[in-house]
Amino acid sequence: MTEDLDVRVAGTNAEQLAAWDGDEGDYWAAHADHYDRAVAAYHGPLMAAAGIASDHEVLDVGCGTGQTTRDAARLAPDGSALGVDLSSQMLDVARQRAVAEAVANARFEQVDAQVHPFGEAVLDVVLSRTGAMFFGDPDAAFANLAAALRPGGRLALLTWRPVTENEWLPAFAAALAPGRDLPLPPPGAPGPFALSDPDRVRGLLEGAGFADVRLDPLTEDMWFGADAEDATRFVLGQLGWMLQGADEDERTRAEAALRETAAAHRTDEGVLFGSAAWLVTAVRS
Repeated sequence: MTEDLDVRVAGTNAEQLAAWDGDEGDYWAAHADHYDRAVAAYHGPLMAAAGIASDHEVLDVGCGTGQTTRDAARLAPDGSALGVDLSSQMLDVARQRAVAEAVANARFEQVDAQVHPFGEAVLDVVLSRTGAMFFGDPDAAFANLAAALRPGGRLALLTWRPVTENEWLPAFAAALAPGRDLPLPPPGAPGPFALSDPDRVRGLLEGAGFADVRLDPLTEDMWFGADAEDATRFVLGQLGWMLQGADEDERTRAEAALRETAAAHRTDEGVLFGSAAWLVTAVRS
């Protein structure tokens, strides 16, 4: 159970709260190490881009189980790092790990970063690892985050590039839903690829009060499991919704196709699929 109560959530984020504080959050919390390892190749570049100094006050948006928050806190021993998320389950894991790792200057709160009053000009850095794409109203969200940053404060985001540049999702969809058109969020709607358009990202951030906006392309392999069976279980738990409406035979065939796809991507380092992201940086003007 969470220690956070009466979460103030923007109406545009109500569906996100229901998902992340429900079954989806449960799954991410239970597979924290899998998710951290999946994006491990991007973690170092994001933390370096954040430019965290020893006395900085850092906000980690969509912190999940808290790896980025804890590492930010380690970089700021004379400051602190606050991780925020809508998932009480993931925040419970984040708190437990901060205690276990003796990271005393990391703390975690269940809040909606789109509307939460962080204070005026109190932060040095805002970062987010694949979390900022889920805001219901990104204009309001980035304006709120900009207001919390001191002038010259830094923003660092990791967001996915367009789905066509990411091997993993089309490969999984081809296995789990062959021949079916899966429902995708309309352009700009909350979802993994909501911040994949560079022009939209620049417009959002500049409109919110950021300057020196940069989007640097990164291309890395994502890890999905130690072997084909491990990867198949992990992906099914995450993307099982693609099998909605399928009968037992269709499910059996889809799982076999996914297992075959995972096996084809097995390497000495595990099951790897290509991915592509933007490293987004900006400063509060």
